Amino acid sequence: MIEKMDMLFVGVGGQGILTASDIVAEVGLAVGYDAKKSEVHGFSQRGGVVDSHVRWSKRVGAPTAEIGQIDVLLAFELLEAARWIDWLRPGGTVIVNRQQIVPMSASIGDWTYPSEEDILTAVRSRTDKVVVVDGLAIGERLGKAQLANSVLLGALSRQMEIDPDVWTTIIQRRVPKKYAELNRVAFWEGRQTLQD
Repeated sequence: MIEKMDMLFVGVGGQGILTASDIVAEVGLAVGYDAKKSEVHGFSQRGGVVDSHVRWSKRVGAPTAEIGQIDVLLAFELLEAARWIDWLRPGGTVIVNRQQIVPMSASIGDWTYPSEEDILTAVRSRTDKVVVVDGLAIGERLGKAQLANSVLLGALSRQMEIDPDVWTTIIQRRVPKKYAELNRVAFWEGRQTLQD
């Protein structure tokens, strides 16, 4: 069992970030860690930035890690991975959803959304441990775009030595019953479809 794990979930409102971070905090508690989380969701319902820290350890003090100390950055939106990369510790892991959500400033102004290649180059300047996941595409193929967060949780779980049944039990308990099985399938897709 790892001694500690500091994770940061980032993205845009409506992507299921807060639900995903709640699930990860519960997974930590279920396997014997002290777990704390903190979240900022300001204009999340209007497509604003959302971030949530989850910390696991034998004893967690503050609910947020310091900049440069995050072990795993889980970016639900491509550009957000680059915007938050300074929070990652050197050699940490980035799991990034390939989804692009163009901010209002780019859609009405002169600013252009960077290419995927440029964004991933910026992320890889901090770490070579970058996992790119087509969470949205997998969710849509399974019939519901919102399944992307369970796909990403599957990818995250692959980075840890925790029984996947712990994850799926908590996911199925946290989502609406009518979507529990779809979320279980999405989780397994995320574990099995990793790309470097």
